[in-house]
Amino acid sequence: MPRARRHGTGSDIGGPSPSIPRPPLTTKPLSPETWPAFARLVEKHNGIFGGCWCISFHLEPGEGKRGAAAYRAMKEERVREGRAHAALVFDGPNAVGWCQFGPTAELPNIRSKKTYEEGLNKLPDWRITCFFIDRERRGEGIATLALREALGCIAQLGGGTVEAYPEDYTGEKTSNSFLCSGTLGMFEKTGFRKVRKIAMRRWVVERRIPPKRARR
Repeated sequence: MPRARRHGTGSDIGGPSPSIPRPPLTTKPLSPETWPAFARLVEKHNGIFGGCWCISFHLEPGEGKRGAAAYRAMKEERVREGRAHAALVFDGPNAVGWCQFGPTAELPNIRSKKTYEEGLNKLPDWRITCFFIDRERRGEGIATLALREALGCIAQLGGGTVEAYPEDYTGEKTSNSFLCSGTLGMFEKTGFRKVRKIAMRRWVVERRIPPKRARR
C-alpha cells in the first residue's frame, strides 16, 4: 500500500487562518489502492474535459474518440497494471488534485507533437503531461505540491531527464482548461529550464532528476 507523505498547509498553499489550523495535506502515488479516491475526484467533475479520465496522453493513434465509460476502463486497467503514474494530493480521505507523469513510452501523445518532433534531438526518460485540481481548491498551490511530489516519485524510480510542456500566459487571464499542462512560471520555480517553444504559448522545459539513494 502506498505510504502517505504529510505536508504543511502554511501560506505557500493557502488555507484557513492560523487560528483555525487545517490538517496537513498528504500525498500518495496513484495505485490500485488510491484508485477509488482518484475516481471520486474525476466523477465529481463529470469525467474531466468531456469524459477524458486523464487518458488522452496515454493514447496511441487510433485509440481515441471513445466514450467516458471506455476511457474510465482504460485508465483503471493501466493503473492496475502499473502503466499509469501520478502524484495525488489528499485532504483527509479525499483526493484534491494530481500531477500525471510517466516514462515517455507510457505517455506518447503530447500537444503540438508534430512541431515537437521536428526539433527533437533525444526523447526524455520521463514526461509530466497534466495536472488537475478540484474546482473548489484552486489557487491554493496544490499543483506545485503535486509537481514536487511527482519529481520525488521519479527520483525513487531511478531519476533521469524529465520534460514537461507548460503554457506561458504571463500577465493574461485564461481558462483553467488551457492550463492543464501547468504554467511556465511554476516549472521554472521548480528548477526546470526552457528548451524550446513548440506553440504560441507552449514550451518544452527540462530538468535532470538524480536517483534517490536507498537509506542504509
